Amino acid sequence: MITSECFPTPHLALRTSDPAALARVQGFAVLQAECAQRLRARLAAALRADPGHRAVRMLLRRLYRDALQWRYDLAVASAGLPGTRGLAHDPERFRTTLSAGGANFDRLGAIGFLREGSVWDPVSRTYRGGQDTPASVLMRHYGAAAQARFATEGCDPGRPDVLSTTVTVPHTGVRIRGNRLVRGAAAREVAAQLVQRIRARGLDTSGIESGGDPVYAVTADPRDAARLRAAAFDLLATAFTRPPQERMWMWQHARFALFQGLAMKKGSDATTRVFLVAVGAVLLAAAPVIEHDADLRCMVLGQDAALDMPADRLLPAEPVGVWRWRVEGETYDHGGFRGSEQAAWDAAYQAVRHRYRRRLYEPLWITVGATEVTVTEHDFAAVMTPHLHNQG
Repeated sequence: MITSECFPTPHLALRTSDPAALARVQGFAVLQAECAQRLRARLAAALRADPGHRAVRMLLRRLYRDALQWRYDLAVASAGLPGTRGLAHDPERFRTTLSAGGANFDRLGAIGFLREGSVWDPVSRTYRGGQDTPASVLMRHYGAAAQARFATEGCDPGRPDVLSTTVTVPHTGVRIRGNRLVRGAAAREVAAQLVQRIRARGLDTSGIESGGDPVYAVTADPRDAARLRAAAFDLLATAFTRPPQERMWMWQHARFALFQGLAMKKGSDATTRVFLVAVGAVLLAAAPVIEHDADLRCMVLGQDAALDMPADRLLPAEPVGVWRWRVEGETYDHGGFRGSEQAAWDAAYQAVRHRYRRRLYEPLWITVGATEVTVTEHDFAAVMTPHLHNQG
């Protein structure tokens, strides 16, 4: 079941100690859960008609677009996040594409602006003093993580302050350019571009934190981002045709591709979280939890390090509704997946009955969930009947 617990509040949104403001920010999880549940219901209903791969891929694309629209509608109805400071809330940014508005520049490392009570210093163009918040601690952590990745992987050839991310799509082997990390002179150039952009929008730039020695995460080229989203939809559509034990890692790769391939200037993070939970709840037969820093993990750490997240381990090792049978001496498991444990028993019964009708008499081991039974031609009905629908 999809609940607000699937959407832990990102620490980046926790920038104040005011309890009322924190409660309002944390309440956003309820809205995310409601949207995800609506999308999940639509997906589950459509899949009951057993559509083909292309139809599923197109459906996923529509659900993602609908999640983008949901986020924009919320922005229109909202006065912005209470308890934060910064540029004025502008709903139009939630439907401005990165192609139209330019890449996003996300500052990593020490960000005085995120410290509660910090004061603007025009000389250093940074905020000084104040008390740490979960947001400021988080961004220091990811600034260090970005520098560590530079130290481990090096830089792009001929670009000493730039490290690009490459995304490998697992089911096709296709490699797509993702975002990039910039530091040093390249980061100072990005900071200057950011100030120029804000000034071009007619906004006050006197308090824009552009000094210090930051690292920036720069979103993928819009054409590459579109390819990343398309690859994620195709991967998820493919995952619905695969055995349950293969679905988690495919969903994880799709998660990475979607956070690398953001669509809008604002709101894509929440959109991606809602979409991933909605699809995951159907694909994995259990609602996943999205880590509070899932976006930063994917933007900063690289594909190998960002795939497996702690919250993924909260899901059952094997979804409810998995069934399999095995012949003595064979290592290969036959079986499949149904929407419930009861339906799995029914499916296993039909498969075993079909096998014995072909006069294949060897004993079989049948497993559904945590229950395993052994049957033969002579007793399989008696053994299986207590587990079947409307039976004892």
